[in-house]
Amino acid sequence: SIMKQLLIAFQFLTIIPLNVKGVVSEKEIAESTVFFPVIGIFQGMSILLTALLLLKVFPTEIVSVLIVLALIISNGGFHLDGLSDTFDALAIKSTGDKAEDREKRLSVMKDSTVGPAGVMAIVIMILLKSLFINNIFNASSLSTAYSLLFLMPVFSKWMMVPSMYHGRPARRDGLGFIFLSNVEVKSVIFSSLVTIFFCFLSAKAHLWWVYGIDGIRMLGMIFIVLYIFSLAAVKFCSRQFGGLTGDNLGAMSEVSEIVFLMAASIWLQHLQYNA
Repeated sequence: SIMKQLLIAFQFLTIIPLNVKGVVSEKEIAESTVFFPVIGIFQGMSILLTALLLLKVFPTEIVSVLIVLALIISNGGFHLDGLSDTFDALAIKSTGDKAEDREKRLSVMKDSTVGPAGVMAIVIMILLKSLFINNIFNASSLSTAYSLLFLMPVFSKWMMVPSMYHGRPARRDGLGFIFLSNVEVKSVIFSSLVTIFFCFLSAKAHLWWVYGIDGIRMLGMIFIVLYIFSLAAVKFCSRQFGGLTGDNLGAMSEVSEIVFLMAASIWLQHLQYNA
């Protein structure tokens, strides 16, 4: 059922302790991806609440870091763990044998310890997000910043769905295998429609009234950029790991938020330059 799929999506992507009753099939797990952007909406609301409360007390530099912290808490650092595992695996020195290198990287991702490359990736990711968010606060009005920050996790959660559809599993076990083996094109279409719908609401509520057609173009540009990013990331991971894992998907979600913030910052800079 729809409610069951929504609960599965919440259970998979957040720390909310939801109990999904009954036996959960692999098909139901894969079909829950339709609601990934809805989880992004939940996270977007948590960002807005954090910003609204804390900007009354702290400067934007501190609030930007706390917004990133709120995002991390909302999913228990689940995607950051995937990011660190992925970068630890990528840091493995090549032996010259592609098959052997892939097996080494996959075994590193299964290891629960975090290496130097993983720590570095987490630190840089948190730093970049905080700086970009602070830049958006400084380069636009508060209401524009709120609109963009609300949409950031919506886009990053959506981006995982086309990645699952276009990718293939690198391993024959785990949640990553279930998603990558079962996600169908209808999940991509419906999750895209959900994302576009909330982009429309956000644009109608603010971006359209302030920036006109430029606001719509910006959202369209980000949509296309993130789709291209998902295709490029799938191709890169397939070359390095022989396919995708759940860790790779988490890493791609984290990096996609940087891509979103970077694109939004470039757009705001462009508007200021042409003003």
